[in-house]
Amino acid sequence: MTQNTFSIAVLPGDGIGGEVIDAGIAVLDAVTRRVGGFRLDYQHLEAGAGTYLRTGESLPDASVQAAERADAILLGAMGLPDVRYEDGTEISPQLDLRERFELYAGVRPVRAFAGLPTRLADPRAAQIDFVLVREQTEGLFAERGHPQIRETEVRDALVITHARSSRVFDFAFRLARARKARGKPGCVTCVDKANVLASMAFFRKIFDERAAAFPDIGTERAYVDATALNLVTRPWSFDVMVTENMFGDILSDLSAGLLGSMGLAPSADIGDRHAMFQPAHGSAPDIAGSGRANPLAAILSCAMMLDWLAEKHVMPACADAAALIDAAVVRALAERRVTPYEFGGASGTADITKAVVELVTDA
Repeated sequence: MTQNTFSIAVLPGDGIGGEVIDAGIAVLDAVTRRVGGFRLDYQHLEAGAGTYLRTGESLPDASVQAAERADAILLGAMGLPDVRYEDGTEISPQLDLRERFELYAGVRPVRAFAGLPTRLADPRAAQIDFVLVREQTEGLFAERGHPQIRETEVRDALVITHARSSRVFDFAFRLARARKARGKPGCVTCVDKANVLASMAFFRKIFDERAAAFPDIGTERAYVDATALNLVTRPWSFDVMVTENMFGDILSDLSAGLLGSMGLAPSADIGDRHAMFQPAHGSAPDIAGSGRANPLAAILSCAMMLDWLAEKHVMPACADAAALIDAAVVRALAERRVTPYEFGGASGTADITKAVVELVTDA
């Protein structure tokens, strides 16, 4: 690839995965033409429950190798409820990719959008704008695929290590610093269960150690159960949260629920060398093929990918393109050009994609 051409490994996956990824690519193509200065080269790869049914593999080696060579990975949705491994767990190649490429920071932005019905009555809900950072390489997922199985019990260990916790804390502090430069509070909340579990007390101790290296960033500490309560009663008070793997998995869906839809929940899985971008929602087989899927989470995930490429490769044009996509989504919703089905509207995948493409093109 040339210096300004980035290879993108595309794994559409299952259910609505292909539909929302097609929408994201349509927006990426439009913004690339509009901004110029870089190109994206896509390689579509096999993975997911459908692939497992056809081949017996959910993530073929060829797909892993191609993803490893790529500059970034763009994923749609993986898994189907009725397709499971012998141990009863669902097909989840995205977790395999996280482990393979050490994508330790799960980044879940949560932001209220004007123009949509609100789920919380308090008018301050319009100010919701925080990021949940989830450690993704250990915690309660540490022994995924390798549980201790006995005839009458199964155990999954909760593992916290100093090295892996330190790097995700540093990531969260750097993120808070970048947000502070854009006018955000500049505060990181460590979410744990340090009052009960020794592993979580260790997690908090490491947080305190790393906080000392970022004296310009505020800190808070909160138990996960209290955080779940506060996410409902005062979500506008958070800036950056960082937490263990399973806690982050649960809280990220709760956070999306505050906005009323997983269709507004983009995400990034970031490591030191590789990164994967995907809507946080599932494959939604019940609406696959109906044209009703909300592609905004996928489109916003594409913007996150451009921002990451901009930083990693010092490519300002990619950052400009990401900003154009973000502004187009905000405007499309605020001006009520589109309202997704889950908010009582009649805007399907094609309508939403068309509106964002037009706003990007005319910007």
